[in-house]
Amino acid sequence: MARLAATVVTARVDDRSTARRRGEYRVAGEEPLEIRLGTRADEPTAVNVTMRTPGDDFELAVGWCVTEGLLPQPVALHEVKYCVKSPSAGDVGVAQEYNVVSVVAAHVHGVSRRTQVTSSSCGICGTESLDALELRTPTIAGSAGPTITANILVGLPGLLRLGQRTFEETGGTHAAGLFRADGTMVVIREDVGRHNAVDKVIGRTAIAGGLPLDEHVLMVSGRVSFEIVQKAAMAGIAVLAAVSAPTTLAVDAAERMGITLATFVRGDTATVWTHPHRVQ
Repeated sequence: MARLAATVVTARVDDRSTARRRGEYRVAGEEPLEIRLGTRADEPTAVNVTMRTPGDDFELAVGWCVTEGLLPQPVALHEVKYCVKSPSAGDVGVAQEYNVVSVVAAHVHGVSRRTQVTSSSCGICGTESLDALELRTPTIAGSAGPTITANILVGLPGLLRLGQRTFEETGGTHAAGLFRADGTMVVIREDVGRHNAVDKVIGRTAIAGGLPLDEHVLMVSGRVSFEIVQKAAMAGIAVLAAVSAPTTLAVDAAERMGITLATFVRGDTATVWTHPHRVQ
């Protein structure tokens, strides 16, 4: 059974005592999810296997397909469902253990691509090339997107932390939160993979018909890599903020894609690397 978190019994040691103490700790769940994509006219094809924290799997599957450019916008979904195991001799097919999700849409792009395996630490492993990613990623106009005040921007990490329930239990998950420019929280999602948390946020909005997210701010709990910037751009998000550091490629990509990138958002300060006109 898929688990958001599990209780593990372990031995604890420290340098102040020779004794070992048994204790119970909550550990973040990590399990594979196979994503399949197709239309009503064809059988869904496996397009990705990602390691994720179980929960919000439909959002993750749809969000990943959106940010990979496999679902055209506006997204027109027929259904998203857990797959059914093929029946063995004399048995009826039964729902599987929540680790295979099929996305069925009116139109899809690139379903014939090979399946890739994505770890919980890296979201673009197996992708054909960075150049191809950038070619299919839209550039956000300088006049697009919200304007956010500095005091609201530096308050976003605290608001994000309020929604990190699994992190409070385990200390082992990342979070992504979608906010309006006035600081109103729209949705927060957690996962062992920072890219998965972003996909869950975008997928939730896509399922509700809310793309593009051109008047919203995305806040993430960890560092910002190229993949996070690229996913934000695919969803039309013009302001991306993070608690930790960016990579060089993330800064370069944010500049080229028209995204305002603010990192080291801690206490009452933030560092704005690109397109600072959206921060008052």
